[in-house]
Amino acid sequence: MSFKGKTILITGATSGMGLVTAKDLLAQGAKVVLSGRNQDKLNALDKELSGDYLLVRADAASIEDNRLLVQKTVNHFGVIDSLFINAGIFAAQPVANYEESLYDSIFNINTKGAFFTAQAAIPHLKDGGNIIFNTSVSNVKGMPGVSAYAASKAALRSFVRTLATELAHRQIRVNAVSPGPIETPIWGKTNLTEEEISGFSAGVSQQVPLGRFGKSEEVSKAVQFLASDGASYVNGIELAVDGGMTQV
Repeated sequence: MSFKGKTILITGATSGMGLVTAKDLLAQGAKVVLSGRNQDKLNALDKELSGDYLLVRADAASIEDNRLLVQKTVNHFGVIDSLFINAGIFAAQPVANYEESLYDSIFNINTKGAFFTAQAAIPHLKDGGNIIFNTSVSNVKGMPGVSAYAASKAALRSFVRTLATELAHRQIRVNAVSPGPIETPIWGKTNLTEEEISGFSAGVSQQVPLGRFGKSEEVSKAVQFLASDGASYVNGIELAVDGGMTQV
């Protein structure tokens, strides 16, 4: 897979899957735009990144920030070859205990933000380019405690199908990568206690045939495939990277 000279925009790129994917793409010669809502974290990346990159502060829940993110990308690099919509938050709560503020926060970032980021980027996507959404195994598993999160990711799966048909005339491919349980910093940003995270993690691991959490590097490889010419006839799919969790 060669990405030399390709411009790739990644949201939620200050840690975890987004950051690892950005580093991998930079190492292959891509021009990468990394966004995140924390300016301090973005500033810190200057010490660990190398290559042709641009750091842009953008709150994934803000339509205006998303539009400015795309505009800054175009102003700097001219065109977008690939868009990896990765920004998202996770929370676990039984339906009976959900508060409106938590529900809105999840959907504003995971779904609304993703939708309008894609909308802003589409006019600037190169014909023959691609969009990749980051969904989740939870959108098909019916796991207890993650109703709003799972629904927010299921909406992205639906976006993939619709956009794949809407953008077909421009040969723009739209796909999703669907991670299972992955070792990322997101676990430390949830509304769960350490004990609850430990219990949740143990339960999830037992559902994975490979018996372990995945790594961000493994998700990155899947994203790279979907963004590459090697996937030129792959369109409208959700690629599971879950150790078999949703397959067997």
